[in-house]
Amino acid sequence: MENKNNISAIPQYSLGKILLIWAAAAIPMGILGWFVAPALAQNPQKPDFERLAVLTVGLIWQFVLVVFLLYRETGMLRWSTLRQQLWLSTPRSSQTGETRGRLWWWLVPVVLLTALYEMLVGGIFDTLWVSIFPFFAEPQGFSLGAALDTPEAKSQLVGAWGILGLFLLSALFNTFLGEELLFRGLLLPRMAGVFGKWDWVMNGLLFGLYHLHEPWVIFSGAIEGILLFALPSRYFRSSWFGIIPHSGQSIFFAILILGLVLGLA
Repeated sequence: MENKNNISAIPQYSLGKILLIWAAAAIPMGILGWFVAPALAQNPQKPDFERLAVLTVGLIWQFVLVVFLLYRETGMLRWSTLRQQLWLSTPRSSQTGETRGRLWWWLVPVVLLTALYEMLVGGIFDTLWVSIFPFFAEPQGFSLGAALDTPEAKSQLVGAWGILGLFLLSALFNTFLGEELLFRGLLLPRMAGVFGKWDWVMNGLLFGLYHLHEPWVIFSGAIEGILLFALPSRYFRSSWFGIIPHSGQSIFFAILILGLVLGLA
C-alpha cells in the first residue's frame, strides 16, 4: 500500500504559480464565452450552441495545460506517475494515509448532497449574488437549459446527433479532463505549501472565481467547489471525489439531450 511519504513527493506551487495557472484557465474561457461565441453565432443575442462549442475549446486547452505542466514536472507521461500526481487513485484514510477501497462508499452521500445543492440551493445563491451584483446577471439567450426548453429547439434537435456529440465532448472535458483535472487533480495537491490546511477552501474559491464566462454562478460555484468538490477530494486524497459528483449535472443534460435527439421530449 502507498503511504503518506508518497503524497509528500508532489511538489508545492508558489502563490504566483497558482494564480498564473488559474489565469491561464479562466481568462481564455472569459474571452471565448463573451467575445468569440457571439462573433461566431448567427444570432449574437442567442449564442447557445456556438457558446457550447467555443467553451469546449477552452476546456480542451485546460487539459493540454495540465499535461504540459505535468510533463515539465515529471519528465514523463506514464499513467502510473500521472495517477499519483493527479490524485486519480483509490481514496486514502486521513489517519494512516493508506488506500482503502471501502472509502469509495463516501461518494454516495457526496453525490447526493451535490445533486440536492444543484437542484435546491445553488439557484438561491445565484439569485442572491445577482441581486448584489446585477451586472453579473446571465444575459437572455445564453442559457442552454432555457434554449433546450423551447418548442423550436426541441423540433430542431430531433436527429441532431452532432449536437449530442458536441455536448458529450464538452461534458467530458468539463467535469473530468478539464476543470476537475486542473483544479482538483493538479492544483489542489500543490496548494498546501502556500495555504496549509486551508488549501481546500482556497481551491474552491479559485474555482468559483474561474467562472468569468459565467459570472452569475461565481458565488454558488465557489460554495460548491469548497464544500462538495475540494473538501472531499482533499480529505480522501482522491480527485475522483470532485470528478464524480461534478459529473452528475452533465449526465442529467446528456440524458435530456438524448431524449430530444430521439424525439422523445
